[in-house]
Amino acid sequence: MGTTTVDRVTARPPAAHSRGARFLLLFSVFLCAACGLVYELALTALGSYLIGNSVMQTSVVISVMVFAMGIGSLAAKPMQRRAVGAFALVEGLLALTGGLSVLVLYVSFAWLRIYMPSMVVVSFLVGLLIGAEIPLLMTLLQRIRRQEAGSAVADMFAVDYIGALVGGLCFPLLLLPAFGQLKGALVVGAVNAVAGVLVVLWIFRRETRRVVRTALLAGVAAVLAVLGTVYALADDIEVTARQQLYRDPIIHAETTPYQDIVVTRSTAFTGEPDTRLFLNGDLQFSSVDEYRYHEALTHPALSGKRSSVLILGGGDALALREVLRYDDVEEVTLVDLDPAMTRLARTFEPLRELNGRALADPRVTAVNADAFNWLRDAGRRYDTVVIDFPDPDNAALAKLYSVEFYHLLRHVLHPDSQVVVQGGSPFFAPKSYWSIAATIGEAGYRTTEYQVDVPSFGNWGFVLAVPGTKGPPPSVRLAEDAPPLRFLDDAVLDAATVFPVDRRPRDVQASTLMDPVILEYTNQEWQNY
Repeated sequence: MGTTTVDRVTARPPAAHSRGARFLLLFSVFLCAACGLVYELALTALGSYLIGNSVMQTSVVISVMVFAMGIGSLAAKPMQRRAVGAFALVEGLLALTGGLSVLVLYVSFAWLRIYMPSMVVVSFLVGLLIGAEIPLLMTLLQRIRRQEAGSAVADMFAVDYIGALVGGLCFPLLLLPAFGQLKGALVVGAVNAVAGVLVVLWIFRRETRRVVRTALLAGVAAVLAVLGTVYALADDIEVTARQQLYRDPIIHAETTPYQDIVVTRSTAFTGEPDTRLFLNGDLQFSSVDEYRYHEALTHPALSGKRSSVLILGGGDALALREVLRYDDVEEVTLVDLDPAMTRLARTFEPLRELNGRALADPRVTAVNADAFNWLRDAGRRYDTVVIDFPDPDNAALAKLYSVEFYHLLRHVLHPDSQVVVQGGSPFFAPKSYWSIAATIGEAGYRTTEYQVDVPSFGNWGFVLAVPGTKGPPPSVRLAEDAPPLRFLDDAVLDAATVFPVDRRPRDVQASTLMDPVILEYTNQEWQNY
């Protein structure tokens, strides 16, 4: 006797009604959520590297994406009747858009100079497609196992949030170190395509017409082919695009979890080799005149006791080179966040030649750590502290120019220790410079401000400080046994403490962790330069 239709359904249920199918679909939700968060993090990180002002970049990306997600959810409502095909299409487009997002924005910045409009458009498109996932996934989840809507929502969002956690951790810990930003986004796009299209088509293969399956499979194959081709060309594209941003030929470039490091070299304008270091696009030094900056930064602070010296920042080891010129310096601790920077200073010959192989000196201990947190646990005191951080153009750097940071610094100082801080340009960024001085004073130091001219930077300022509010301010001078210098002498330093009328103190606020006004001043004043 033949088997009835009911018997056939009972004996061989469709794949979409099995526990295994439900697990696969939730796993797809997990992977798609992880990919979505990686796209968001990649966009915010790229903006911080290229533009600075990480708070603004993060705010724009997140707000645009969340807004677009709402629109995407509404746009997906009519597609719920064909949820399988619609979801596969959405994921294919998301894989392509998200995977190529970093490349598109980098090209927009390097060649087209329309980064912000491009970032808004890309963020909107990615958010739109992520938003369309939610109602379609809900429909598919309820189709697999007929359960109450509340239960389906709980299952889906639980897996979604776990996926977001994994994606958020994988971005800095795995993707950036292993692939970099451009290739990392492409890899995530490929995972997104497989998870969002192939898995769903497999689960619902018996409920999807063959022509639809064939079309969607051809589409995902095309997406993977595009992503794979771009991946193969990614290094050449990145090198070509990056070179558009710099006047001189690039001799080294790498992107770390902390910053974008570029070294250029040329003889075109000076007649002698000009090696330049850029961090996140900002010039850190030119070998033609860096001695002016580093002599002015270090030697006035080394005019007192100096048997033990702490350098915060300065991973290029150029300030360290100057410190080590004093024979009575017994030990130096250099604390720099990025191990790639200190490794470059130790092994990259153009930089190693410039810093005099300073990191190989047995008196030196190099530590890769966040200076703020390192100070909290530091268990010893130093005679001299040299602070050589980049300008505070993002939140991570702004905390290193805060009242709280300089309070922590007191824990590693003797009563007669001297501290010097690079303070930016009193001419181009006077509010920023005088805010740094005010912040140091607010933290309980006596200060003396001084400035010199460095051709590559223009007018540049420093703050010399000693702990305590009673007594005279520190004297900006050279030690009697200072080594021969190319730029500084006592006459130059006497003049350095005199500020012209248009560079004198401004009515500005001190910067704190909770109110980082230095970030606002810096981004406001440097945006036109």
